[in-house]
Amino acid sequence: MKRYNGKSIFKGIAIGKIRILKKAVFNTEKREVADTDAEEKRYAVARDTAIQELQALFHKTKEEIGEETANIFDVQSMLLADDDFNDAVLDAIRNEKANAEYAVFNAGEMISKIFAEMDDEYMRARSADIKDVARRVITVLCGGSSEVSAHEPQIIVAEELTPAETVQLDKNNLLAFVTKYGSAQSHTAILARTINIPALTGVIIDADWDGKMAIVDSFTGEFIIEPDEETLKEKEEKRAEQLKKREMLLTLKGQETITKSGKKIKLYANIGNVDDAEKANENDAEGVGLFRSEFLYLGRSTYPTEEEQFVAYKNVARKMKGKKVIIRTLDIGADKQADYFKLDAEENPAMGFRAIRICLERPELFKTQLRAIYRASAFGNIAIMYPMIISVDEVQKIKKISADVRNALNKENVPYGEVEEGIMIETPAAVLMSEELAQEVDFFSIGTNDLTQYTLAIDRQNAKLENFYNPHHPAVLKAIKMTIDNGHKHGCWVGICGELGADTEMTETFVNMGIDELSVSPSRILELREKIRSIE
Repeated sequence: MKRYNGKSIFKGIAIGKIRILKKAVFNTEKREVADTDAEEKRYAVARDTAIQELQALFHKTKEEIGEETANIFDVQSMLLADDDFNDAVLDAIRNEKANAEYAVFNAGEMISKIFAEMDDEYMRARSADIKDVARRVITVLCGGSSEVSAHEPQIIVAEELTPAETVQLDKNNLLAFVTKYGSAQSHTAILARTINIPALTGVIIDADWDGKMAIVDSFTGEFIIEPDEETLKEKEEKRAEQLKKREMLLTLKGQETITKSGKKIKLYANIGNVDDAEKANENDAEGVGLFRSEFLYLGRSTYPTEEEQFVAYKNVARKMKGKKVIIRTLDIGADKQADYFKLDAEENPAMGFRAIRICLERPELFKTQLRAIYRASAFGNIAIMYPMIISVDEVQKIKKISADVRNALNKENVPYGEVEEGIMIETPAAVLMSEELAQEVDFFSIGTNDLTQYTLAIDRQNAKLENFYNPHHPAVLKAIKMTIDNGHKHGCWVGICGELGADTEMTETFVNMGIDELSVSPSRILELREKIRSIE
């Protein structure tokens, strides 16, 4: 018996035989082609074939799992149609007389590197999507197949799993994922959470494991090869308890999120696009505490129009059926590249020209988004949240622009609802100024990811600093308590929308601090409700 450790992506226990997923290796070495026109056509046919495959996967996934998950393949289709990707491929073919396999591989590596260096974890995880679509085109060019199958219950083990590989596996025979590479925000991780499959990443893979009996315990992060009888019995009992608890959590749907002493906590969901609203409803979220609007701006070549934004915000408001939807205004910067923004490269994008700083410097861009949000507020319960605030002066400028937008809508007789305005507290400056800021806004939402990073002066993306990065640091907790106290002093309700909000080790601490709202990923809603209802 051997034990290995990994990072848990979705908690659960699986017991079964290992299947090592081996990928075909294709030759992508550069060679010179004589007929570049023919090579361009060869690439175009392969790209179109890959898009057709992705569309077929979209329909298969929509039918078997749901539209939200199926949209992964819409995103990948968009990446293949992206001008930056295609221009990079065609440039290599035309100007370097390179073969299509090399041109696609090189474009994929170059663009995925840009995504991998972004500060935002979700956008960084899209790096794998770029590589995935590039590999799909190369597979077509080389006459290979992207199909994967599983004919008996198996623990799938691989260096890395693509969303397509995950979806094509027979869900009835899929026990767990174990990978060497991947992140909590990868599409494969999202799929694992959607279909409730235990998953680990960061495990060093050994080809000799193929066919051996194993246990995945993603509660402890353990991957156990050839377990002894005692360990096997222990994990089987634990799995039975886990299944029983999952059934119990489902009984909490429709229940209040309230402590035993009567303290009511608003339990909201973080969502990244329109379709995520369905997942929020499925998990009985009481609202949306963070709707990341930047998805509308990324993966395209021009700014989204007011009408495009209005439709997206309106659809979410309608799907949430009167529950509060807090839309975070554009949080893009040099770490989230969109060429049409024409942002300069920065050495430290996390502390650079981003988020509200761009909006205040480019007020017409800001007004377009605000008009769309206000118009959508006529169709539901919408609030606006402004990110990366450091001063009262910024908030007053925002309020002036917001008032100008409402005045313009009034003159045009365009209806809109009552819209709360709040800010994210994610900088030490905002914490220290929280008493003054509370007098300007309706609510605070504490972004604990960036607040921890800035408070501790630690780049949370730097693997060398992982042992120093501590979101439970007393300084971070003092900052949260100060923000809650100062907000309440001036009638501001206060929530948390960062990862720390889903940390059940901290839930009772936050409740005792006086937190009003927690916003977490939809899959954590019922678990957190259970925790809150157990607090005295």
